[in-house]
Amino acid sequence: MTEARPAGAAPASLWEREEEVAAIARAVDAVCADRSSSGHLLVLRGEAGVGKTALLAETRRIAEDRDCAVWSARGGETLSSVPFNVVRQLMRPALLSLLPEEAREYLGDWYDIAGPALGIAEPSKEQADPQGVCDGLVAAVSRLASRYYPLVLLIDDAHWADQETLRWLTALVERLDHLPVLIVVARRPEEVRGERGRYLGLIGEAAGRSVTSLSTLTPAAVAGLTRATLGAHADAAFCREVWAVTDGNPYETVELLAKVKDRDLDPTESSAAELRPLNRAARGGGLVDRLEELGVEATRFAMAAAILGGVGISIDEASRLAVMGRDTAVRCAELLRTARILTEPDPAAVPTVVGDLEFVHPLIATAVYDNIPPSLRTAMHGIAAKIVTEAGRGLAAASRHLIQVHPEGDQELVEQLRGAADEHLAVGAPDAARHCLERALREPPAADVHARVLYDLGRATLLTAPAKTAEHLRTALAMPGLDGDVRVDAVYRLSQALVHNDQLEEAVRTIEAEAALLEEGPAKMRLQAAQFMWESVYAGEANSAGRTEKLAALAATCTGRDNAERALLILRGFDAVTRGENAEEVVEFCDRSLVNDRLAPGLGWTDQEWGIELLMMLSSSYAYTDRLDRAEALFNEALRSYRSAGWSGGHLVLAHAYLGLGLRRRGRLKEAEETLREAVALAERVGRGLPLYWSASCNLVDVLIARGHYDEAWKIAEEFGFGPPYPSTIVLPDPRSVRGRLLLAVGRTKDGVNELEAAEKAAAVRGHLNPVMVPWALDLARALATADPARAARLASDARRRAERFGTYTAIGEALRCAAALETGQRAVRLAHQAVNVLESSPSQYEHAAARIEYGILSRSVSELNRGLTLARTCGADGLATQAEGALRGLLARNPG
Repeated sequence: MTEARPAGAAPASLWEREEEVAAIARAVDAVCADRSSSGHLLVLRGEAGVGKTALLAETRRIAEDRDCAVWSARGGETLSSVPFNVVRQLMRPALLSLLPEEAREYLGDWYDIAGPALGIAEPSKEQADPQGVCDGLVAAVSRLASRYYPLVLLIDDAHWADQETLRWLTALVERLDHLPVLIVVARRPEEVRGERGRYLGLIGEAAGRSVTSLSTLTPAAVAGLTRATLGAHADAAFCREVWAVTDGNPYETVELLAKVKDRDLDPTESSAAELRPLNRAARGGGLVDRLEELGVEATRFAMAAAILGGVGISIDEASRLAVMGRDTAVRCAELLRTARILTEPDPAAVPTVVGDLEFVHPLIATAVYDNIPPSLRTAMHGIAAKIVTEAGRGLAAASRHLIQVHPEGDQELVEQLRGAADEHLAVGAPDAARHCLERALREPPAADVHARVLYDLGRATLLTAPAKTAEHLRTALAMPGLDGDVRVDAVYRLSQALVHNDQLEEAVRTIEAEAALLEEGPAKMRLQAAQFMWESVYAGEANSAGRTEKLAALAATCTGRDNAERALLILRGFDAVTRGENAEEVVEFCDRSLVNDRLAPGLGWTDQEWGIELLMMLSSSYAYTDRLDRAEALFNEALRSYRSAGWSGGHLVLAHAYLGLGLRRRGRLKEAEETLREAVALAERVGRGLPLYWSASCNLVDVLIARGHYDEAWKIAEEFGFGPPYPSTIVLPDPRSVRGRLLLAVGRTKDGVNELEAAEKAAAVRGHLNPVMVPWALDLARALATADPARAARLASDARRRAERFGTYTAIGEALRCAAALETGQRAVRLAHQAVNVLESSPSQYEHAAARIEYGILSRSVSELNRGLTLARTCGADGLATQAEGALRGLLARNPG
């Protein structure tokens, strides 16, 4: 075979990489072609030493030759537990190069959300939402890409990247169709477990055919490299042995040839036998033996460097950890540089302080670290933690060392780990917080602190692992140490975790049992309110004759003087609206829960004492009592609050879903559909099957039916599993009623009737008698009009009676529309006219438009049909508009004059 050296005197590690370099050049050219071009992702996979880092360096050279901005970062074997480590390396230098006001201007609202994770802003005291932080980091790249276009991101050793970075990278690559950025990721093919492995898999799937698996060098390439390094006189037998010893690994080949030069070996067959021992000295035990030859002090310094890890290892910090003076440390560093164990980082690749160090290759760092005796290693991690904290870098930065310290009941260490967990939570890294707290439990904590650590752990995992949260909090509550308000909060959070884990019945019983142990007062009232809240949203809860009476009795004593009383007033209002009690009384309860017509302090959308469920009940009560201005104001406030706080998970899903519900009640169907599609997209990220997913999909189906887009509604229902079995929580509007209406709309009348009858039974069990909130009766009456007119009439009559009891224009108008549909002749006309008059005062344009069109058809009035058509077009009710147009054409055809 021909020994072909890469063109342009490329470095040795780029031998036989012409195809990869050409692909990289094409990708760089593509991203440079046009600001409107889409981005690109390349993934380089290969074993250690195969040349991934060299290809990233070549990518930098190519990109900088084309005036690209290049940001780079590297994962570290001992740093994979450090949250946001890699994304900070990537973005922080560019952001710190800006003036603080410039950075804030570029990041906008995301500055306070993503800034703490990047280390450029102080975190708030509240727990950050991980999804919101991830979205903020994606937004940061999107906004900075315009300033730094064309932008290239290089990530080396991604298999060692932290979970938070990989989550962000997964989200970023999904947006490359609209972002002119080139991302090149290098990783080993080894299996990575857990969430980090899942994210790496998704990144690989996103790259598709742009994943390149790097192979080792062929014998011909090794021969060419050997002769280029040692001289053309290197004979064939020697070259073959170099390849056999190194398996064609570029890094090992280069290192072996360097040692051959150092030893002045003659590159002939007679020297070939010495190659294998030389190569063994470059790895594992051989490397350690070589290190020990440099002396005890150099070995100790190398161990300290391996403990500190990463790039930019400080000589001063390593000297403190190795317990030696600075002069000795400088001498050891020089010895290790000469021996090609340590080197100075490339400032173009990774920004560091002048004089800092890194290992020549991760293989060397791993060998040194793994050969530190375990007891010495744990002791050195303890000292390293002290060095980091004394340097002012915080407990979170020291936590990777703290978790390695040998457990021995050190209560100071327990408190340090709790403090580190708080710092991790504040920047949106609950998984890192969990690791710290789990390590604190192994110390173990003192008896009077143990329950508090479990409580902290439950708080840390609430958003990400409700089942684990419940386990931790149950254990904490069974131990001494949680008293007073903290115990009450732990019980409440346990109930929240059970609800999020779809265990509502257990949540109710847990709260009930604890409340029974408390004396009368604010704490007991808080738990009573929580019990009523979970009972209110529990779809499996049978209508207890005493529950409403108990709630009414408690609420009657409430003036709204504190948040526990305000919560009870909200719950009383929601219970009343579901049972179809008088709407004016419902509104009175809700209004009494406010302070100066606003949410009370401590009861806002991002306040965590009560949770989102309570405020959604308040807003929904306003929506279904036709107080849509107040409902929409609350829903929009929720959106603003969650976006501002960076909460992009379930809270934002529900805010969009319920805003969509409000827009649907208003009759602004186009806007409702847009909002609900956003809710469904967000819900997909959180996970299917959860109650919030049902809220988003149910409302979207309901809006599409109202728009007359029946095929699309059916498609959405099928795609998102909108059908039985239904969730254990109450969903608004009632999913059985909505699915029954959908089945009727697509012509499956029998199935639709069965579904609506199931809705009837479920509503009866729960005592949900509101004909607007659970609208099965009106649709069922229409469906049975021909097959069973007597039953249809009874259903319509009962619905009208309940609507008049509830007393809103929408409820009464809808009941009148149904009554008109069941009648004929002038009685039908009169009822339809009454429906128009009532719904004219309703805030819902959709119901008003439907009533106008139905009255126009019955009265054969062109003017009424035209008015209904205008309303239908305004609110986006395409099906109603088509119906009105058809009726108008029929009337005009019969009466052409």
